[in-house]
Amino acid sequence: MNAARRPERAARAAKPKADPAAAKARAPRQSIRQVASTWLAGIRFSGFSIIMMGVLVLAVVVLAPSIAEYAKQRQQIAELKAEVARQEAAVAELAQERERWNDETFIVTQARERLYYVRPGEVSYLVIDDRTVPSSSTADASVSAEVTELRGDWMQTMLTSMMTAGLAPEAGADPAATTAPAPTPTPADEGNR
Repeated sequence: MNAARRPERAARAAKPKADPAAAKARAPRQSIRQVASTWLAGIRFSGFSIIMMGVLVLAVVVLAPSIAEYAKQRQQIAELKAEVARQEAAVAELAQERERWNDETFIVTQARERLYYVRPGEVSYLVIDDRTVPSSSTADASVSAEVTELRGDWMQTMLTSMMTAGLAPEAGADPAATTAPAPTPTPADEGNR
């Protein structure tokens, strides 16, 4: 038996080894579909692998909703923790404000600033000026050397003010629905005679 094997080994050894690059050049190229079909044909499914794939699919179907719910709950927990942190900061701020109100000098300062309280013997002056300051008109107005006397009709101004206040719409009513008629102005020199 050994003698029969020897000639085969000698024949194999005598053959020159082919270059792999030359073998690839001679082999016909297979398309991707042929390679895929060859590969798929080589796959053999055993009963165990089919059962394991079934268990895997079942696990995905069963666990997917639970995992989604877990992620949703984690997000809610994070939002609630952030809300708790904001509320704790607000509580700390309110506690600090309460401590400030326990200080007598702070209370006195707040009473003076907010309620305009004064100590006995002090005099407080309040200047109430509801006029708006025209910023650009004073800078652009030129100064004249002549004295001019403006005569204002205080009676007409008072009447206009009373009519505007009396004909104003009620609180909560639509201001665009009711408009007060403007009284006709009289010449300035007629009113101050």
